[in-house]
Amino acid sequence: MVPSGHTGDKGMANTRNSETHPSQPVVYQIRLKGHLSPDWSDWFAGLTIRLTDNGETLLTGPLVDQAALYGVLRKVRDLGIRLLSVMHVQLEAVPKH
Repeated sequence: MVPSGHTGDKGMANTRNSETHPSQPVVYQIRLKGHLSPDWSDWFAGLTIRLTDNGETLLTGPLVDQAALYGVLRKVRDLGIRLLSVMHVQLEAVPKH
């Protein structure tokens, strides 16, 4: 059964846009509610942890594929942290700290 509005032949493929070379990891920014200690960086696949003034945490960095992204999201879920957003970002858009 295919949900309404879906064609069924174009599932969630692990595709990259034309600007991303297939051998390069995709950079993601994951926004969380609350502040997470930078000590968690290694546990979150080496993603950079940045705390914002509005009480949120940004996890940013390259992940090799969607399986790696899902692994990070599973860890967020297991810690009971509220997930606010997940975005694919260009390297130039990643804030420096």
